Amino acid sequence: MKKMKARTLRTIVTFAVLVLVAIGYFTAWGIGNLSGFGWDAFSVLCPLGYLESLVAGKTFVPRAFISFVVILVLIVVFGRVFCAWICPMPTLQRLIPGVRGRKRKDAAQVSQEVSTCEAKVDKPAGKVRRVRFDSRFGVLLGALASAAIFGSPVFCLICPVGLTFATVLLVMRLFAFGDVTWAVVVVPLVLLIEVVFLRKWCGKFCPLGALISLVSGANRTLRPHVDDAACLFTSKGVRCFACSKACPEHLDVRRPQLSEEALGNCTKCRECADACPAKAISFPVLPKADGSHDAPAPVDGGVEQSGAEKE
Repeated sequence: MKKMKARTLRTIVTFAVLVLVAIGYFTAWGIGNLSGFGWDAFSVLCPLGYLESLVAGKTFVPRAFISFVVILVLIVVFGRVFCAWICPMPTLQRLIPGVRGRKRKDAAQVSQEVSTCEAKVDKPAGKVRRVRFDSRFGVLLGALASAAIFGSPVFCLICPVGLTFATVLLVMRLFAFGDVTWAVVVVPLVLLIEVVFLRKWCGKFCPLGALISLVSGANRTLRPHVDDAACLFTSKGVRCFACSKACPEHLDVRRPQLSEEALGNCTKCRECADACPAKAISFPVLPKADGSHDAPAPVDGGVEQSGAEKE
């Protein structure tokens, strides 16, 4: 039986969450949505929403703070799993084509990428960065500043996660009860604009992703591990780089210390594992003692191949 690709499995998980939330909207056992969910006295809030509310209201709520701490602990344990497996934004952007689709790389671009990777391999290994600050952190500061200025969690009004569940609720109420309001048009429209025109939302704009990345720098579980004995690059000198090209976060999972992005940005999406022609990449629960970060350089005269050629 053919193994299911991680991308397909992620899509199923995302829609399963949407379905569970949708069912909960019209049943007695509703648990809320990703912006805030819980059972009876137990509740968990969006960490960014909590910080915005804290800054906006300038009021400390112990119960909300406990929820915030619980989320931080989960991020430390599981890393950025939410971004790849639960957040609806990546799935929506895959299913809804953008106005400006990604251009296919020509041979010259691929050759340049390989040359860049080769140059990195020749450099001495540096310290692995836990967090890399980028434009998302600027948006995060802006979201908190706007909450303080306006006295309200302003970003929550345009957060694609919240808009997704709001759209589900509004559409369901429209068909179930005939509720027609301006929100039925405006909310889905704002979400569609973000999905279609902000194609780099996750990597350039998402303040929630920035907050999760900041905490996930302490994560040590479920990290990509490369088996050097199976890896075509380390075992046979084949200049492959299929894993690096497949990674949405532009990580070099074989040598993260050479990546432009910190390993804390890994979302555990498993795209690298699916792309590896040698099936050398795994995601062990705990880090292995024979880490892949000390992989030797390839033998001279290594053969350059693309992922498609090796398959």
